[in-house]
Amino acid sequence: MSNLITNLSASYMKKIFTTVIAAIALSTSFAQQDPQFSQFMNNRLFVNPAYAGSNDAFCFNLLYRDQWDRFGGGPKSAVFGVDGPIEFLHGGLGLSFLSDKPGLQKNSNFKLAYAYRFDLGSGKLAFGIDGGLLQRGYNEDEIVAKDLNDPFLPSGSDSKFDLGAGVYYNSDKLYLGVSSSHLLEGEFEYDKVKSENVRHYYFMGGYNWELSPTFTLKPSVFVKSDAVETQLDVNLNLHIKDRFWIGGSYRLEDAVVAMAGVNITEDFRVGYAFDFNTSKIKDYSEGTHEIFIGYCFKIKKKALPMLRNVRFL
Repeated sequence: MSNLITNLSASYMKKIFTTVIAAIALSTSFAQQDPQFSQFMNNRLFVNPAYAGSNDAFCFNLLYRDQWDRFGGGPKSAVFGVDGPIEFLHGGLGLSFLSDKPGLQKNSNFKLAYAYRFDLGSGKLAFGIDGGLLQRGYNEDEIVAKDLNDPFLPSGSDSKFDLGAGVYYNSDKLYLGVSSSHLLEGEFEYDKVKSENVRHYYFMGGYNWELSPTFTLKPSVFVKSDAVETQLDVNLNLHIKDRFWIGGSYRLEDAVVAMAGVNITEDFRVGYAFDFNTSKIKDYSEGTHEIFIGYCFKIKKKALPMLRNVRFL
C-alpha cells in the first residue's frame, strides 16, 4: 500500500480526478444541510477530523461566505478552525466552530477533533474522530411578520451531540481524504418544527505539480454526498513563488468560481473567492463573496546540548 500511494505521479492523479468527475457527472445538485465553501481546500478540518495536525504547525483558519449577494435572506456562513500536532498523543488536535444562517434558520456546530497519525511511505496516514454540539433553530429576529403575533410562526432551537470520523493521507505533493459527518443522524424538534439530521459523506484530494521553481499548479477535487444526491467541486490554482495564487473552480450545476490570494508573510495569508451562479438563481443573485484568513506557525524544538565524556574523546 505504501508503494502504491507514494509512487502516484501527476498523470495518475489526473486519472483519479477524471474518474471521480465521470462517476459524479450524472448527479444533480446537493440538497445539503451543511454549508458549502468555494475555498474548500482551506476548510479540511471541519469536514475531516483526520486532517488535524497534518501541517506539522499550529494553524488558525477563518472563512466567511455571503451567498447570493443582494438576494435578500441569502445564506451567511462562517467557520473557524484551529489545529496542531500534539506529540505525546501521537497525532493532532483540532477545534472548529461553524455559524450558519440560511434564511430564517440559524445553525451552529462546535466540535473537537483528534487524529492519530503515523508514517506511511513518504507521507503520513491518519485516522480521526470528532465530537461536539450541533444546534439547529430559527432566527426569530429575521421574521418580518413577528409583529403579527402569529402563534404558528416557528421559534426556538434544539441541540444534539454530533459525531464524525475520517481518514486522511498527506505527503509533500499529495493529499487524499474520506470522511463522514453527522454519524448519529437523529431528529431535531423545536417549537412546531421537526427536521431530520442527515449523514454526509466527503471525498477530497489534491496534488502539487511543480512546473518550475516559480510556478506550482495545484489541482484539487471535493465531493459531497448525502447518499441521495451528490455535488462535485473541481479546482485549479496556480501558485507563484509561494507568494501569490490565482485560480478557479467549477461546482457542478451551480457555479463557476474565481479566486485569488496572497501570502502576506511566511505565516499569514488571505484569499478571496467570487461565485458566478450558473443555476436558475443567477437571474436573482449577483453572485457570492467569500473571504479566507489563515495563520500558521511552527514551534521550534530546542536542540539538546551535546555533552562530551572525557573518558571517550
